[in-house]
Formats: sequence, C-alpha cells, structure tokens
Amino acid sequence: MAALVVGIVSMIGSIVLVGGVFGVVGLALGVVALTRAQRSGVGRGLALTGLVTSFLAIVVSVLLAFCAVWYADKTQKCYRPDSFQQYSQCVHQQLTGH
Repeated sequence: MAALVVGIVSMIGSIVLVGGVFGVVGLALGVVALTRAQRSGVGRGLALTGLVTSFLAIVVSVLLAFCAVWYADKTQKCYRPDSFQQYSQCVHQQLTGH
C-alpha cells in the first residue's frame, strides 16, 4: 500500500520535478512489497501498481528536466528583457529561428 501511495504522489509531483525523488522511494518500497507479496501471496497488485507509477514518475521527471534544460539553453539570450513583450518576442525568435 505504501508503494502505491508514494507512486501516486510521485506521479503528481513529477510535474514539478520532485516526483523523481518520490519515484525512487516508491520504487524501493515497491520492490520490497513485491518480495513480501511473493512470499505471502497477498498484495501483488498493489505492489506492481506502485512500481509502475513510481517508474513512470521517474521517467516523466527526467523528460521534464531535459525539456527545461533545452528551453533554458535555447532562450538564454532572452533572460534580461525590458518588458514581457520583448521577452516573448525574443523567445519566439530563438525557438523558431526567425
């Protein structure tokens, strides 16, 4: 049950990049829960669901981190605008190449 709860929290948290940390914890708890479920025969579904949600949260967090780094690299010239409109125009130019 703990792996499932942490997995769900990590999925929600992956949007703000902290889900990866919770995902690692959920993954560890899921492995422990799966091992116990194999011995006792109870809770295998919850353990697998916790493992899957935790793994997905890690993947989403990593992808979002790469996207954030890519965006920051592409728009680094735009970080000191005089106005939001100027920033928007600069970002548009950097991303489209115009």
